[in-house]
Amino acid sequence: MNMSMEAAMKRDEEMGMGTEDRGKMWAIDQRMDQPLGPESGRIRIMNDGKKAVPLAALLRLAFQSLGIVYGDLGTSPLYVFRSTFPSGLREEHEHEVLGALSLIIFTLTLIPLIKYMFIVLRADDNGEGGTFALYSLLCRYCNISSLPSRHPTDEELTTYIKTLPLPNSRAESMKTRLEKSSFLQFLLLMLVLLSTCMVIGDGILTPAISVLSAVDGIKVASSKLNQTVVVLISLAILVLLFSMQRFGTGQIGFLFAPIVMIWFLANGSIGIYNIYQHHHSVFQAFSPHYGIRYLIKNKKEAWSSLGGIVLCITGTEALYADLGHFSAQSIQIAFSVLVFPCLLLSYLGQAAYLMHHPEDVKDTFYKSLPHPLYWPMFVLATISASIASQAIISATFSIVKQSMALGCFPRVKIVHTSHKLMGQVYIPEINWIVMILCLIITAGFKDTEQIGNAYGIAVVGVMLSTTVLMFLVMIMVWHKNLWVAALFLGVFGTVEAVYYSAVLFKVQQGGWVPLAIAATMLIVMYVWHYGTIKRYEFEIQNKVSVGWVLGLGTGLGLVRVPGIGLVYTDLAHGVPPLFSHFITNLPAIHSTLVFVCIKYLPVNTVPNEERFHIKRIGPTSFSMFRCAARYGYQDLHKKDDKFEETLIEKLTHYIKYEALVASTQTNYPGDWTSVSSLTTSSARTTTMESDHSQLPGRTVHFQEEDSPPDSPDGISAPRQRGGRPLHPAVIESDDDIGEESVSELETFLKNKEIGVVYLLGNTMVRARTGSGLLKRIAINYIYAFLRRTCRESKVMYNVPHESCLQVGMVYYV
Repeated sequence: MNMSMEAAMKRDEEMGMGTEDRGKMWAIDQRMDQPLGPESGRIRIMNDGKKAVPLAALLRLAFQSLGIVYGDLGTSPLYVFRSTFPSGLREEHEHEVLGALSLIIFTLTLIPLIKYMFIVLRADDNGEGGTFALYSLLCRYCNISSLPSRHPTDEELTTYIKTLPLPNSRAESMKTRLEKSSFLQFLLLMLVLLSTCMVIGDGILTPAISVLSAVDGIKVASSKLNQTVVVLISLAILVLLFSMQRFGTGQIGFLFAPIVMIWFLANGSIGIYNIYQHHHSVFQAFSPHYGIRYLIKNKKEAWSSLGGIVLCITGTEALYADLGHFSAQSIQIAFSVLVFPCLLLSYLGQAAYLMHHPEDVKDTFYKSLPHPLYWPMFVLATISASIASQAIISATFSIVKQSMALGCFPRVKIVHTSHKLMGQVYIPEINWIVMILCLIITAGFKDTEQIGNAYGIAVVGVMLSTTVLMFLVMIMVWHKNLWVAALFLGVFGTVEAVYYSAVLFKVQQGGWVPLAIAATMLIVMYVWHYGTIKRYEFEIQNKVSVGWVLGLGTGLGLVRVPGIGLVYTDLAHGVPPLFSHFITNLPAIHSTLVFVCIKYLPVNTVPNEERFHIKRIGPTSFSMFRCAARYGYQDLHKKDDKFEETLIEKLTHYIKYEALVASTQTNYPGDWTSVSSLTTSSARTTTMESDHSQLPGRTVHFQEEDSPPDSPDGISAPRQRGGRPLHPAVIESDDDIGEESVSELETFLKNKEIGVVYLLGNTMVRARTGSGLLKRIAINYIYAFLRRTCRESKVMYNVPHESCLQVGMVYYV
């Protein structure tokens, strides 16, 4: 059933409601269904002040970070030289080895050390890192959020902009231009989504190249073993790795950190041995002269080899993406003290070995090992490769969860695997899809050379996106001088662009894989985001006046049945069309009715005390409420949260508090029924709005000048006449809130005992007649397919099956 505006007017005419009556209903709507209040939009940023962490705690975190953050970066010595010289070394191999080594040294120094350690790690969103953290920072300081919040009331609920003056006119001009240009906002969203798709592609390629590179060393032990055996062993390890994901990664830091630490120390020690044993001249590579000469002399071949050299920084993005599990200082300590020196020594040692044994370039890592250490290092390399894979798989789960929370990914099942770490999640659907794709890539390519070409595109693509977003953050959030930000963009953007051009050159040699994965994921994410916005806009355009609902009691013989009804909707104002569709066909609603609006914000988390916002709709006798529940992209709406119990508890406090305040205002006539905000604002002010027609727009403020005690749930305590503050305990006494409120409370508690029924929409979205071809394909086929295959709303909201009532309806967008 299409509830368009014309259909709504036809419905009103059938009920005998003319234009004048509709005007009255909208007037009632404006009075009875006021917004939740401006203070609803004030999300407190919980970690503005950085707390000092004791040195012992920092060292412990630095040790734990080895098992999560550095697995991918630490296993890159397995395949860098092989990927850099896929065709082998020429006769003048000394200059080639020194040139490639020089580029590796300065790439490691410039990108992971300078860019990420000293600059990017500072751009955290309340301790969280990654692409969405940068986007969240920009949204907080600029009005560029792409979430479906087109109504002013929704904007109040999702507003978290810090209105700080920008220090210069250029920054202000850039901010204004970005806010006014929908095209620039679209490009920014596409950049964030594309970066997210590249990370997902990274999660598919990392297990393949890491495990295959580690297992490939078994051929060194026996020449009888061919590549088929290596591939079969790799496939078995990958299946085992993905099968273990359902057990969670809550203890991964403690379990894997010692192994990764031994791996780094072993690589560093073997590097020192090879330098001493083979060639001391490799230290000359610290001079940029050798890298520049290598590029000038070899030209196109050197430029092509950059696609292999860039693999030395694979996993660098994890330094930032996994920031929420640790701290910037702990990651900096681990990298500077252990990871960076050991990686340099490992590459120096391999280069020293190649000076005397250029024929072993395809198996440099294993051939350069002292013979007695071969099998221990083979086992250690295989385990470390699995650890590296585990880290990026977990990061893939986290970024999919964040995308889904922001309306950019189809609904999937999220399993929280740790009670302590919010970021530790498991997504079954994503796990098995990534495993299948990883197995296909491993079995299809069979060699790390082509996988390495594909890997480089995913790695550098994410880094370029981070550089562009950091440029905007430096200007609009950090208020840096435009020339300083331009220098950052120019230096790192140029280096990464050169590397990206080199890996794009190998598109036909395996580089097409991440591009195909990213393109597919981008279509899925954008179409889902587009369909979600169109669905929301339809509800906004076709919402029903609350005044119309309040007038249904006698017009249709509306029956109030015992119990509490929770009507889920995306709207924070008005009545969704599916509810009017429901009561038109079945004129009965529950005694207590609550319109529940779930809002996801591009902030990492919403404090519990600011999670729920409740207000009354209409007079007390109707017992209708609206509740907005807000979540950040790191929050998880799961069954363990006891959402239903918490909501009913908040409603109970609301009714008592509202009645208590109303009973103290006998000096004002009228029926006080709507509290605009139950949160504690920065001014510690509680606002009450009158619904009485004789007091239009009356607002009473209770200022806490003497800092009286607060009532439960962060509600500012009101005062009695004469200035004496009301103690929170007064709320618990029914003698102070009036007979009508006592009766409402009793009815509400009885309804609570009878039970709760969830009313959810089972909508079908279709493109309206006359839509363009692309829109019809996107909505009628792709979006429809995604909605059929993804998780239902009742599963995502953890609604009990026996208490769920779904209403079918067609939305023509």
